[in-house]
Amino acid sequence: MVEHERIRSGRSSSTSTGIVDAQSVKNVRTAREKGYDAGKKVSGIKRHILVDTSGLPHALAVTTANVTDRDGAMEAIKNNQPHLRRMKKILADGGYTGKPFAEAVKSILQATTEIAKRNELHTFVVIPKRWVVERSFSWLEKCRRLWKNCERTLNASLQMMVVAFLMVLLMRVGLEKDLR
Repeated sequence: MVEHERIRSGRSSSTSTGIVDAQSVKNVRTAREKGYDAGKKVSGIKRHILVDTSGLPHALAVTTANVTDRDGAMEAIKNNQPHLRRMKKILADGGYTGKPFAEAVKSILQATTEIAKRNELHTFVVIPKRWVVERSFSWLEKCRRLWKNCERTLNASLQMMVVAFLMVLLMRVGLEKDLR
């Protein structure tokens, strides 16, 4: 569906630039798998997504919250490597800083990693292109079931993310038809 939407909007079927990020989500008490993200002070899971410059998903992974952003991103990239064959650049925030991540991305995708660092001043500044992945997370949060992790397993959580992104894609197609 992502490839179809990219072609429909006049782009090539696969992307050359990806934007990666992670989101920690609290669990409800029935969830079986959880970890603790000390940085965010969240007990639950972590959603890892790699999107193109339109915010469409190209790689998804769900881990326990104690998994680092870098390790979760590598899991998403490895699991979706055939679909990321044209990827030349990965944009990431400061959580992905370090040679091991950049070298792993280079060895798997032959892509470069660009880290967008926040301004050293403690003020709010929109980091160019990084807002795209944040918008994709907000699309997920429009699904009531994804506000918290209600699923018992990590795979079920991943499948709920897939369903939510499918709804986004279907809405885009439906809205486009309504505008004609």
